[in-house]
Amino acid sequence: MKFKTVFACQKCGYESPKWAGKCPECGEWNTLVEEVKQQESKKAAQRTRSFTEFSSEIVKLADSKAVKEPRIQTHISEFDRLLGGGLVKGQLSLLAGAPGIGKSTLMLQVAAELSKTLKVLYISGEESIGQISGRAQRLKVNGDNIFLLCETDIQKIVESVEQVNPEVLILDSIQTVYHPEFTSSAGTVAQVRECTSELVRLCKPKGIITFVLGHVTKDGELAGPKILEHMVDCVLYFDTEKDNVLRLLRPHKNRFGSTGEIGLFKMTGHGLESVENASEYFAQTSRDSAMKGRAYSLALEGSRPILTEVQALVSPTRYPFPRRVATGVDLNRCLMLFAALEKHIGLSLDNKDIFVSLAGGVKLKDPALDLAVCAAVISSCKEIPVAPDCVFMAEVGILGQVAKVPLIDRRLEEAQRLGFKKGFSASVTKGEKQKLSAMSLVELADLNALALKLR
Repeated sequence: MKFKTVFACQKCGYESPKWAGKCPECGEWNTLVEEVKQQESKKAAQRTRSFTEFSSEIVKLADSKAVKEPRIQTHISEFDRLLGGGLVKGQLSLLAGAPGIGKSTLMLQVAAELSKTLKVLYISGEESIGQISGRAQRLKVNGDNIFLLCETDIQKIVESVEQVNPEVLILDSIQTVYHPEFTSSAGTVAQVRECTSELVRLCKPKGIITFVLGHVTKDGELAGPKILEHMVDCVLYFDTEKDNVLRLLRPHKNRFGSTGEIGLFKMTGHGLESVENASEYFAQTSRDSAMKGRAYSLALEGSRPILTEVQALVSPTRYPFPRRVATGVDLNRCLMLFAALEKHIGLSLDNKDIFVSLAGGVKLKDPALDLAVCAAVISSCKEIPVAPDCVFMAEVGILGQVAKVPLIDRRLEEAQRLGFKKGFSASVTKGEKQKLSAMSLVELADLNALALKLR
């Protein structure tokens, strides 16, 4: 057996025989770390196992039959909806998020629900059994069918899985686990790749539902190479704003469901609670009086409309270059809207600072927010209060035209349910507004029509 020294990029997994300050593959700086790699012979390379072992005959697509996978529900409504209806046997999911955001809390709650009908093995490489038990007591988790293990050696983990033979496996976290045959430290590219492949080879044939927790870097990306995301079936990212009780769970990859959904959770003293009605949650702000610089919209995340409060502050600047700040929305998109307002309705913004923010700490990219951003900026600049019973839902183009957004009928129906009396949008069909009985719809053609309606 021979060994050789390589320098592996901790960002993308690129290997180089010598050190370099900048990775030639991904372009990141100071990511090449020295590792000792086992140099296998040709015979050993032929015996190397792949992640999974699949072999089938060649058939026509028309002759093949789709297999409908039965779903196993966790009875956590937001989690099940995010996964496409529940879990699938043999599914390997990766949950990533910042430290302290609630990954372990969510997994312990999922384990508690699944343990009512399935055997769960919870393996931790970061906490002791006493710490896990203390959290379980705070969450009032009944652990009769949950088995705990504190281990970081992947070989001992494999032996424990074969001994307990669980139906659900939770590993917290993959960056703390190491393979004893590799000399590199835990969390490096080689260790993460090999330990994850061992779990895939172990759990896929047995049909074990597996959850792997992962750390994120200071940039918010998953620590380790992208190969870790390629090896799993589902990648979930926990996200939140600083000091915010609301947690957003977004799927970046999902082989058994949609990636356009979003799960909302609220952190409480008894753990994470599902926010099933997101619109009512964000509608808790004061809507009893008109305000300058505030406009409501309904953004669509997956299949759910979310009530969004757009706030804008336009104030004179004392500096030669006015500031443009956007929180929760794309800054480049806002800059385009500001230019359209100046060009088409003559709004003077060249000597004013503009701050745009979405209330509640959410980050959205729905084009339906364009009209609300424009309405909030016009309201703040011209000191025109916007009525609290008005909602704005349309996309604004660079030429000042107003365009219809997808699923406008679902947005209008949700707006009417929330008590809005007037909606501003582009022209819609009779079928899309036939359910409107308590709300009137103002159809706009361009930004000039919006400016006239706000006077």
